[in-house]
Amino acid sequence: MNATFARRTLVTAITGATAAALAMGALSAQAAQTINLGHTLSDSSHYSVGADAFKETLERLSDGEFEVAEHPSGALGGERAMIEGLQIGTVDVVITSTGPLGNFVPQTYVLDLPFLFEDYDQARCVLDGEVGQDLLDKMSDHDLVGLAWSENGFRHMTNSKRPVTSPGDAEGLKVRTMENKVHMEAFEQMGVHPTPMAFPEVFTALQQGTVDGQENPITVIVATKFWEVQDHLSLTGHVYSPAVVLGSPILIDGLSEEQRGWFEQAAQASAEATREEVSRLESEGVELLRENGMTVETDIDKGPFQEAVKPAYQIYTDQYGSEMLDRVRASDC
Repeated sequence: MNATFARRTLVTAITGATAAALAMGALSAQAAQTINLGHTLSDSSHYSVGADAFKETLERLSDGEFEVAEHPSGALGGERAMIEGLQIGTVDVVITSTGPLGNFVPQTYVLDLPFLFEDYDQARCVLDGEVGQDLLDKMSDHDLVGLAWSENGFRHMTNSKRPVTSPGDAEGLKVRTMENKVHMEAFEQMGVHPTPMAFPEVFTALQQGTVDGQENPITVIVATKFWEVQDHLSLTGHVYSPAVVLGSPILIDGLSEEQRGWFEQAAQASAEATREEVSRLESEGVELLRENGMTVETDIDKGPFQEAVKPAYQIYTDQYGSEMLDRVRASDC
């Protein structure tokens, strides 16, 4: 073999090897499956913190087999629309409040009863235990996959009209509530006019005066900069608001056992990161709202509020029975 032929052979071999490597890389890139994850809050919110944790965990565990594309700020629709998207496979994963969830999985309405939980420790304990897992399991009966319980926090009232420290102060206010009959009933008992609407519409509705107020956890009030359209915040803590990481059965049911495990671990990482962010914002957010001009009512006797919303419990048990409520109350938390 002469030197020229040897060099040509070597160049050909190297070129072939390089081409093969590039081809394998291209195939690998093509093989990565994009997971579309949606939520309604901004990309600086606690939901986005959870989405980042989901993305990092799933991409790491799958070694790039899956890549996650986050769609914040209602880019894929409101919460109800995204849940419907999960059912038909147009959305892969959603982080959502439980607001519209009861319309799909009625058993979850129990979580929306006012003053059900005393504090974060109790709420997290119940959701991380047998009751919470049973509720996640029930979602499979309604074309949804419950992956993990996440968090929004305790809900408080804001409005643009006046300070609210008692149910009488709230009477007559037109308040946006979640698309959830238990929430609506509780507010009706206080003399409030509940106005359900999809979350992406709320800021504009407040800005235009279509509604006087809204109710959400500190985390959401901060993330959405509601101080720009609301003057008064009342720390009523009337409902603990969980969030949930949901998957599409069209996606999840097609996974191997190992792959499904990756998604479950990613959802759990998302929930843990979100809860940490909720805890941080709970301690810092009220002062931030004050700094941005909101008047914050902290001296609130919750007794009259609890008394006013009692009929919501009877309405719930008349329609759905008391089994799940009894289990929540009997849980060792």
